[in-house]
Amino acid sequence: MSRNRKRVLIENVRPTVDAGLYPLKRELGDEVQVVADIFRDGHDKIAVWVEYRPQKRKNWHKVPMQCVNPGLDLWETSFKVDQIGVYEYKIVAYCEDYGSWILDTRKKVEAATDYASDLLEGIAKAKNYKSWLTPVGRDVLKKATTRAEKEADDLQRWHILSNERLVEMLEQNPDPATRVESQVFLVQVDRVKARFAAWYECFPRSCGFEPGEHGTFKDVIKRLPHIAAMGFDVLYFPPIHPVGFSKRKGPNNSLVCAPGDPGCPYSIGNKLGGHDAIEPALGTFEDFAELVDAADKHGIEIALDFAINCSPDHPYLKQHPDWFSKRPDGTIKFAENPPKKYEDIYPINFESADYKSIWKEMLRIFLFWAKRGVKIFRVDNPHTKPFAFWQWVIAEVQDKYPDVVFLAEAFTRPKVMKALAKLGFTQSYSYFTWRNTRAELIEYFAELTTPPESFYYRANLFANTPDIFPPF
Repeated sequence: MSRNRKRVLIENVRPTVDAGLYPLKRELGDEVQVVADIFRDGHDKIAVWVEYRPQKRKNWHKVPMQCVNPGLDLWETSFKVDQIGVYEYKIVAYCEDYGSWILDTRKKVEAATDYASDLLEGIAKAKNYKSWLTPVGRDVLKKATTRAEKEADDLQRWHILSNERLVEMLEQNPDPATRVESQVFLVQVDRVKARFAAWYECFPRSCGFEPGEHGTFKDVIKRLPHIAAMGFDVLYFPPIHPVGFSKRKGPNNSLVCAPGDPGCPYSIGNKLGGHDAIEPALGTFEDFAELVDAADKHGIEIALDFAINCSPDHPYLKQHPDWFSKRPDGTIKFAENPPKKYEDIYPINFESADYKSIWKEMLRIFLFWAKRGVKIFRVDNPHTKPFAFWQWVIAEVQDKYPDVVFLAEAFTRPKVMKALAKLGFTQSYSYFTWRNTRAELIEYFAELTTPPESFYYRANLFANTPDIFPPF
């Protein structure tokens, strides 16, 4: 098709994230604003729409754009997102041949100058539309042009050709040969809880009612009314899986583990299972299901910690020894954050030649818990795993469970934190924990609530963590 007829330019579409490289983020029920600079050469009219759809749908919906500033060729509109998942949209623009003729001829009619020849031109332009109109549209067009050709009075002929129904029909069906499209932009639509929720963190094993007593899921259930009364609607647990015995740490990362010490919950896995198992002292899967249901009745969701850590006893060590990094002496590398050492934790090596199996197994674990009612995951240290992995696994999980929320626990450099948000994390840790003065808070909240961060970065404002206690 000739480029000569594609005369409209679409520029500076906004809001976008990195010019459309990543999805814009919105919540269910939001109106997505679309603004762009759209124009053509000359002075003829153009018609512009936004076409949008949920990504998995075949048919496009469309909503017209309005020129809100003709001098600056500024167009805008909005569309409502009414389901969770990924939407896609694009701007489409056409040359408005008949509308331009109406605009020019109306000036001559109002000025009472000779416009007989213009009416013949209008009839010819209208007839051009018959090749792409529907049968019903062609019938309306034929009746109008036939009446206009038979009418002797120029003013009456003008009234026929400028009839509101005819003009609207032709404006809604411009010449497809002039169609110009923008690139396709994505919008990630999440549930409202992605925007705001009040999180309460607790270790279930610390929820017992007697000193020294190991807490259980049933104990947590008894505490739900109190947690709900404080206004919390998310209850977040650190890992609830079996804890390793080998090299088990004592309190405060102590190398000395006394009898009865429960160990670090981030040292995941023993002979009873790994990331898809529950620490028996906490209860059973039936108890966990009861907790999820009880929490729901109080308006609370359970959030689980997803830590890709393994104890020396994790089943992965025997099943997939090549998933772990080895030192020259043959020992497996444990986790370190110098000068701290975590001898009880073996990180998985995403540089393994078998990395595809690692990816698939992590996906399986996410889906395992999502199937059991967990729709919020606080992901531990995502900034130490490949960006590509997170982009893939989050998309895969949300393809099956669109309402799953991912929180990135990444206290790291700003660009890395922002990249994780762009790549799919629903919420992100933030520097709020270290912003204490009035000036610091004002400056930081201004950053979070203005573009470009506000287009994609949802900060979760943790006031403190078990190992970070700010001055306030």
